[in-house]
Amino acid sequence: MMKNKNPLYHDTLQLLKKYRDLVWSLELSSRRLHLQAKEGTDPPGQSRHILQSRRMLKALDSSVGLLRVKHKNGETYYIRDISRRTYYRKRREAVAALGAILWGYVGEDNADLLAHFLPGSTAQDLYWRSHCI
Repeated sequence: MMKNKNPLYHDTLQLLKKYRDLVWSLELSSRRLHLQAKEGTDPPGQSRHILQSRRMLKALDSSVGLLRVKHKNGETYYIRDISRRTYYRKRREAVAALGAILWGYVGEDNADLLAHFLPGSTAQDLYWRSHCI
């Protein structure tokens, strides 16, 4: 099995693995804040952090929706009745595509193609430049 060494792929995969925990934690925090507001003990800044977290989750949900509707293989990533081998192959592709939407980076696979259209830049230059933005 080939491991993807790209840290952005790894970050996207970790974010997806923790998604349910994040949603659960946000729900609990929102309820706790609501109760504290009723009691008049609303800690300063907590509501701002909850709103920021909600925006982050909304951006993730929106990115997944965009991937499903607009990506050439978007609907394929939602098929449930597939072999285990196909699942893991498609999972790598889907996570990489979602990472491109979330983090806006150029993957190693696309760097050669971009170098062709941007003379004077090597594929490696484009790849690393996109990761340092």
